[in-house]
Amino acid sequence: MIRFLFLLLLGFGAVPAAAAMPAFVSNRISVEVRGSGPDVVLIPGLSSSPRVWDSTIAAVPGYRYHLVHVSGFAGQAAGGNAQGPVLAPVAEEIARYISEGHLTNPAVVGHSMGGSWAIMVAGRHPGWVSRVMVVDMMPFLGAMFGGPGATPESLRPIAEQIRNGIATSAGDARRATITQTIAGMVRTENLRGPIVDHSLTSDPAVSGQGFYDLVTTDLRPDLANIHVPLTVLYVLPAGAPLTPEQIDGFYRLSYAGAPQAVLRRIPDSYHFIMLDQPEVFQAALRDFLR
Repeated sequence: MIRFLFLLLLGFGAVPAAAAMPAFVSNRISVEVRGSGPDVVLIPGLSSSPRVWDSTIAAVPGYRYHLVHVSGFAGQAAGGNAQGPVLAPVAEEIARYISEGHLTNPAVVGHSMGGSWAIMVAGRHPGWVSRVMVVDMMPFLGAMFGGPGATPESLRPIAEQIRNGIATSAGDARRATITQTIAGMVRTENLRGPIVDHSLTSDPAVSGQGFYDLVTTDLRPDLANIHVPLTVLYVLPAGAPLTPEQIDGFYRLSYAGAPQAVLRRIPDSYHFIMLDQPEVFQAALRDFLR
């Protein structure tokens, strides 16, 4: 079960003059801006690079995309994420970017852990975003470890074990684990290489802390504060001992606090839906942004 959850979560230019924005300085995130049009914030997942969005951006023009790169992930120095929690502080930095950049009701799209950040920004700063898309992430990962009665506190021991395992992994063993993990997260074999590289060049301690934060953070209360359109795309994870109907039921229950949520399972895809089913994902994004 732990390996299945790890598979599920390790999700893993020049700005045109019209897109120029005030300089934003942060030791937890950096942001690259591309294109022009309505604002869309794109957030990658745990140990992932904003490069996972490249094909999407090329296929869905007409927007000003803000690509978040989390410090400590995919070759970026750990910075302020080197110590202490990652999940909540990064969410606040994304919110600060929206505020200081004077983005007017942007759409926010997050994959995996990025979906958790999208929920936190929208739920903790009502009125700041116009719509939210969560790609293959549930609001409380802990329920998959401890069942419906689990609490963040009851899950701390197992979360600490996982954090320490990720943080201390090194060398050939780390490479082998990551390669095997990504094989269960990207169905399209010839697209796995860059995703493996993103994980290998991530800071193990930051990745471990990020996973710990996900397991011990319950975002279901935040859903009640999200009143804008909410779209959730998800998959039946490779190797998961679940039927499609069971995963559908789990997502319905998980997002019950947001009755406006539109839930859609994407067949024939692993965790990186934008890579495994690009045309389906791009069509869903166009509909979402319209």
